[in-house]
Amino acid sequence: MRAIRLPTACVVVLVGPSGSGKSTWAAAQFRPSQLVSTDALRALVGEGEHDQRAGTDAFAVLDDVLERRLKRGLLTVIDSLGLEERRRRDWLARAHRHGMACHAVIFPTTAEECRRRNRERDRPVPAKVLSAQLRAFEAARAGLADEGFDGVHEPGTVVLTSPELVGAPDAAARQREDPMPLSFGLQIPSYTWSGGAAELAPRLGAIAGAAEDAGFQSLWVMDHMLQIPFIGREWLEMMESYTTLGFLAARTSRIRLGTMVTGITYRNPAHLGKIVATLDVLSGGRATCGLGAAWFEREHRAYGWSFPPLKDRYAMLEDALQLLPLLWGPGAPAFEGRTIRVAEAICYPRPLQERIPILVGGQGERRTLRLVARYADACNLRGDPATVRRKLAVLARHCADVDRDPATVQVTHLSTALVGRDQEEVEQLVASLRPSGSSPEAYRTWANAATVDDHVGRFRELAEAGVEHAIVSLPDLDTPEPVERFGAVIAAFR
Repeated sequence: MRAIRLPTACVVVLVGPSGSGKSTWAAAQFRPSQLVSTDALRALVGEGEHDQRAGTDAFAVLDDVLERRLKRGLLTVIDSLGLEERRRRDWLARAHRHGMACHAVIFPTTAEECRRRNRERDRPVPAKVLSAQLRAFEAARAGLADEGFDGVHEPGTVVLTSPELVGAPDAAARQREDPMPLSFGLQIPSYTWSGGAAELAPRLGAIAGAAEDAGFQSLWVMDHMLQIPFIGREWLEMMESYTTLGFLAARTSRIRLGTMVTGITYRNPAHLGKIVATLDVLSGGRATCGLGAAWFEREHRAYGWSFPPLKDRYAMLEDALQLLPLLWGPGAPAFEGRTIRVAEAICYPRPLQERIPILVGGQGERRTLRLVARYADACNLRGDPATVRRKLAVLARHCADVDRDPATVQVTHLSTALVGRDQEEVEQLVASLRPSGSSPEAYRTWANAATVDDHVGRFRELAEAGVEHAIVSLPDLDTPEPVERFGAVIAAFR
């Protein structure tokens, strides 16, 4: 049987007559908690699963359960006959209303086999009823393709994957047949590794060296003093960013170095310019300056930094975007912005690069992308290819406003990537890494857990959308081994 690729959050509608094997197949492919069976619901609201008088109530409960699961983004398999077009279209509409895909699985078991299985049941369906079901199935089978389902499949082994990876095999084939270029960066967002603080320096150095050997062209660290809530508890290890980049500069020779991204409130901007210039000199001209408006208020309060309103932080960011190139350039001009005043923008030694690239983090369409168009060398986006295309269209409009060619802005993209050499390894990684409170589907989606080939397809689709540099965070990064595994993805784009 051919594998069925399904997004981790979707609705699956089974379509087939009694005895076609729907329930047996579903039980083998999904967890019991993901199945909503009309037979089981008749037993719940009636006198047993064969109580046809409870059918109306059973479907009412099914609809209520489906709606509640859709609100939570949970994969739901509807195990009923699925022969009524009205019900199928209703389930399809409900799924799409919640932004979820809806797939149908048809069971083309022969009439003879359905009748044989029916005869062997303790309580067989009346022969006339089964004959009517078989006729209804043929009519449903003929019309399913036109009902708007995101996919219509015959039964096979189910592969659940992040929604962004459903079409990856076709995209991977395009990359093999007609390769597109794409460069890669590695983000290190966590330092909670086995061995504790004493092991941080050797492990970090080994990971950086492996990243360079694997073909990563940039290496990024977060600019935080406390671990952020999305990743872990605030008392987990978090190293100061620019000290760490200085260490990494000494342990590498080719890879570019930067923060993803520097919070504008954490340092005097002129001092920040001096720090980045020093990094550039000591790394041999490999610094990139990532900048953002900062957001982690808890961190500011812990360290005694002021946390101005967002509009003021954006004003600080815009001032810094104007000041830093002056600081790294010739002379020592004065600068006066809305929030920053510098008597002499003086910096010696000068950076080795003629212009240190500035990347602005964030993808806000009204303010952030406007600042990118006016001042930055690179933007950083997140999301699926459709989101990337939409953001780049907005960026192009901002560039037009300042008479800038949008092709002069490098498009980078940040995402998580859990990579296995094959599907079996992917499942092992998901099982070993997912938190106890997370379902396999939720973790697989968050981590973009997939095979090397699927990731090749995912990044091909991002490249087609306009991404030039893909930055990844590897959730199993504890040793160089995950970096080396990802090297096979990089190799597909060389």
